[in-house]
Amino acid sequence: MSHTPIQELKRREDLAELGGGAERIQKQHQAGKLTARERVELLLDSGSFVETDKFVTHRCTDFGMENQKFYGDGVVTGYGLINGRKVCVFSQDFTVFGGSLSGAHASKICKLMDLALKTGTPVIGLNDSGGARIQEGVESLGGYAEIFWRNVQASGVIPQISLILGPCAGGAVYSPAITDFIAMVEGSSYMFVTGPDVIKTVTHEEVTKEDLGGADTHAEKSGVCQLVYPDERAMFEGARRLVDFLPLNNLDVAPRRKCSDPSDRLCNRISEVLPDVPSKPYDIRGIIEDVVDDGDFLEVHKAYAANIVVGFARMNGQTVGIVANQPAHLAGCLDIAASTKGARFVRYCDAFNIPIITFVDVPGFLPGTSQEYGGIIRHGAKLLYAYAEATVPKLTIITRKAYGGAYDVMSSKHIRADVNLAYPNAEIAVMGPDGAINILYRKEIADATKAGNLDEARAKLVNHYKETFANPYKAAELGYLDEVLEPKFTRQRLIQALDLLSGKRERGPSRKHGNIPL
Repeated sequence: MSHTPIQELKRREDLAELGGGAERIQKQHQAGKLTARERVELLLDSGSFVETDKFVTHRCTDFGMENQKFYGDGVVTGYGLINGRKVCVFSQDFTVFGGSLSGAHASKICKLMDLALKTGTPVIGLNDSGGARIQEGVESLGGYAEIFWRNVQASGVIPQISLILGPCAGGAVYSPAITDFIAMVEGSSYMFVTGPDVIKTVTHEEVTKEDLGGADTHAEKSGVCQLVYPDERAMFEGARRLVDFLPLNNLDVAPRRKCSDPSDRLCNRISEVLPDVPSKPYDIRGIIEDVVDDGDFLEVHKAYAANIVVGFARMNGQTVGIVANQPAHLAGCLDIAASTKGARFVRYCDAFNIPIITFVDVPGFLPGTSQEYGGIIRHGAKLLYAYAEATVPKLTIITRKAYGGAYDVMSSKHIRADVNLAYPNAEIAVMGPDGAINILYRKEIADATKAGNLDEARAKLVNHYKETFANPYKAAELGYLDEVLEPKFTRQRLIQALDLLSGKRERGPSRKHGNIPL
């Protein structure tokens, strides 16, 4: 029976939309997973998706593959809208050859990425793939490398977001690793270079998929994953929220949202959050949420390096990046993981024109042989480098402690922060009072020890040191602070500073690129 051209088009479209067929779609659903197209529909604004390369098939003729062809070849590609703003999307289809990557599959993704780069459009990858298609050998490996190259070219030019929705192994993990944000689903997302079976063969270690490369592992231990969600639908909502904070590209600015939270609102909660006792921990999120618009703070990398907090918020409708020491964990000390986490986030904000607000409460770098042997010098320098390199507006508030080299690193005036503020209780010095008096007042301490009144003498010496050094006024006298501020005025002053800095232009020296201490 012959078909009209329109009927033939419809027949082929129906075949393409079936993916690997009804039986495999059913298996996907039984595993608690959505299909590639269902995922795209949930991610994008309703009815906005425009599919590209719907009828592409693989070119392999080995191992009987010429008799196994499916339209789309295991990946759905196209573009659409998120909250009315354009994005490019690819969604791997596990029902077709387990979502494995062939030369044709890779070409579709590369073509989409080229389009995204030309048009200044973010790319969101929905990854659900068994890895390279073995039947195609080096062609599939070449396809991965072509994607990796484009990831690097697009880095810092357009936002790249990877949503991991199934297994992601071998070469398949490196494209997400180059992108800006990785999100995973609890219980169904996995990332590893070599799987449990290979590890057992080579090293004789026995480990489950979940322990080796599950969402919790990468969110808490490796730091590979920035965002974790309980299910796929929650992930798509989370991805939409993230995109809403971001500009479309590096020449754009983030969307400004209408703000009903008054710009001159007083932050009365801060005085309740900040303890009177300098050594008492508190949750820095309480201060962040009191300052930003409507308390809305999208924290990323939450479970990893909990001694530093990073994420996105808005101030008077404008997107800002937040970096904050967390006194509730390791007293807010900077360690290897926190330094790397903070540096990566600062560099992201700088690449995409997002002002950075830094809340400082840091007693120093974490001491210990594990930190020194692990390279805290090199890793700590990453955070220093990132702040010094950043040319976006940089605003800093010292909420309590800022000691030693960590004071310098955390967006101090000396590495060109634009506006530096401190609360009246701030302590800014080379080191804390207890350690400092051991060096400055050795004779007095020795005399007090002999006289039997050491505790009384130490208390007096500590108070004298605090009055002389461990306060914000010495730094203010030197111009290292622009203002010592009552905490309740924090939101008002930051918004005023952001308005002033909206036209900031700063260029570094001409060079190909710096050499960050990786």
